[in-house]
Parts: sequence; C-alpha cells; structure tokens
Amino acid sequence: MQDENIPAPDTNQADEEVYLSSETEQEKPPKKQLFSFNNIVSLVLLTGMIILYILFFTTKKTAEPQVQMVLQKSGSGSTSVVFINIDSLNEKYEFVKVLKSNLESTGKRLQNEVLTEQANFEKEAADFQKQVANNTISEEKAKMVYEELMQKQQALLDKKERYSQQVANQELGLNLRLLDTITNFLKRYNRTYKFDYILTYKTGGEILIANDTLDITKDVLKQLNQEYNERKK
Repeated sequence: MQDENIPAPDTNQADEEVYLSSETEQEKPPKKQLFSFNNIVSLVLLTGMIILYILFFTTKKTAEPQVQMVLQKSGSGSTSVVFINIDSLNEKYEFVKVLKSNLESTGKRLQNEVLTEQANFEKEAADFQKQVANNTISEEKAKMVYEELMQKQQALLDKKERYSQQVANQELGLNLRLLDTITNFLKRYNRTYKFDYILTYKTGGEILIANDTLDITKDVLKQLNQEYNERKK
C-alpha cells in the first residue's frame, strides 16, 4: 500500500482594509476629516473579536517634536496629511509581538500533534506491508487491517483540515483585535492633532515614496506601547 504524505497545517495571513471618518474640527468651519487606513496589519499571523477596554486621554498632550514639525509644515487652512509606517508598527508594537507569539504557539502545538499521529500511521502501514510481503497474514485479516488503516488515514486528513481552519480563524480574530485596538487609538489620537488624513506606508505597498517629515510613526508607537503596558498592569 502506498503511503500518502499529509502536509502540515497552512497558516495564511489576512490583510485588512479599513477607511475611517474622523471628527470635525471645532476651531474651523465644518470640514470632513477622513482616515485612509489601508492594510493596517500584515501579521505572520497569523493575523480579534474581543473589544479592548479604551483608555481615554483626560488632558490634551503636548505634541512631540516629530508631530509638532508636521503641524507646522501643514500650516493653517491647508489639508494636513500624515502617515504611519506599518513595517515599524509590526516590528516594534509590543501587542503585535504577543499576538504573533500566541498564534505561532497554537500552530506549532497542533502541527506537532498531527505529525505525531501521521508518524504512527506510517509505521502501522509499513508493518502491514511487511506482513503482506512475507505472507504472514491471512487474506481475511489483511482486508480487515487495510480497512482500519484507511479509516485512520481519513481521520488524520479530517483532523489536519480542522486544525488548519482553527489556526486560520485564530489568525483572523487576532488581526481584527489588533485592528480594533489601533483604529480606536487613532480616533482618540486625532482628537488632539486633528489631521485630515492618516495614511499607511509599508514596503511594497500602494504608496511608493513618502516624505519622512510627515511620518508620525515614532509618536504613535510610543503612545501605543504606553497604553499596552498600562493595560498589562
């Protein structure tokens, strides 16, 4: 009997696209402010359906030098556009690191379980082939063993498919959880700075060139990690 190789669970990443509308400036005539938040996450996750507690700012923060420069550059009466580097966000945001670790841990555990069962199945199949080749098993018994092996193989295939779907669902959930955290943060963040557009930039993305003076990633990362560390406490 020929053994069939069973591939390990496949984990695919999901890119999420979200477009958000921000609040209207109070100091200017009504003017629609928009977020263009394209591809906010690119997890090896292995990228929740859990809404996180939101920590609202109770006082207006002084703009960081990086953001202050952007505000001065945009000037009064003009459209203000800034961007966040998603590559840096995925690399340096502590919450992303935790989500990746959780997903990788689940994937490895389920994969090891499937690989162990596959190894046991292949050993049983090899022993059966040896018995048949040496004519040490009756035809009736061989038929029975063969049917049992086919049932085990199908069960193994079903488990592999089920585990693959489980990992994919967890990846989607974690990506949604991350997206929810960041978009809620940016809504609160922009109450202070009131940018018209907050775009995303990443290697190989739709934006090929971005002016570094419009990059607010450093300030966003600093505040995101501060909030995450506070939630951990």
